[in-house]
Amino acid sequence: MIGSYVPEIIVFVYGLIVGSFLNVCIYRIPRGESFGLSRSRCPSCGAPILYRDLVPVASWLLLKGACRRCGSRISPMYPAVELLNGLCWLCAYRAYGFAPGTPLTALLLSALIVVAGVDLGHRIIPYSLNAAVAVLAIPYIVFASPEPLTSHIIGAFVVSLPFYAVAVITNGSLGGGDVMLMAAAGLFLGYRLVLFALLAGSVVGAIVCLGLMAAKKAGMKTAVPFGPFLAFGLGLAALWGREIIDWYFRLFIR
Repeated sequence: MIGSYVPEIIVFVYGLIVGSFLNVCIYRIPRGESFGLSRSRCPSCGAPILYRDLVPVASWLLLKGACRRCGSRISPMYPAVELLNGLCWLCAYRAYGFAPGTPLTALLLSALIVVAGVDLGHRIIPYSLNAAVAVLAIPYIVFASPEPLTSHIIGAFVVSLPFYAVAVITNGSLGGGDVMLMAAAGLFLGYRLVLFALLAGSVVGAIVCLGLMAAKKAGMKTAVPFGPFLAFGLGLAALWGREIIDWYFRLFIR
């Protein structure tokens, strides 16, 4: 019984481990720091983090969310990112099983988590992240995609070109990172899924913004980054977009 869950446990654990690296990327990429082999450090006192304190989720819980040396609070975002990535990898495995597209979809989800984290904290989507998504799209198209090549080519432009037009007309209400993200993700997913992602992200974004304004936590002039909502829509599309689209057409179109 337990043995049947071993592959899922392994995938989830690997997702947690990669989630720790995503935290490094979220912190260092917007600061222009290397995220290679240098040791992680406490953002408050600068002390190197001991290797025994780098166990995903568990170390944060054992240290009660504080630095071992200076006692400064460590954001719960760190274990949240690790857990989220583990769950995303598990969902990718549950959705596609042992297939060539599974690791590529999992890596896409990881990249989207970094996109959301960086955009939330710094209001930017670095081009390096969009380039990574575009690079992932190439082996996915060649080895794993059920969509024809034309779908992926159209997908690269069907949302990004209107985004670019809006950015030009409105003098930057949409950033170049949003444009490039939808181009790269559209190349990966194809036109049907990237359109679905735009719809899903827009609906969730509208609901969240309305909720924030109703709670008086954000006014009309408060800038809410669009990247996290786009990342949510793209992740949803990558995991279950085809099933949701097929369900919709079966439900409403006879």
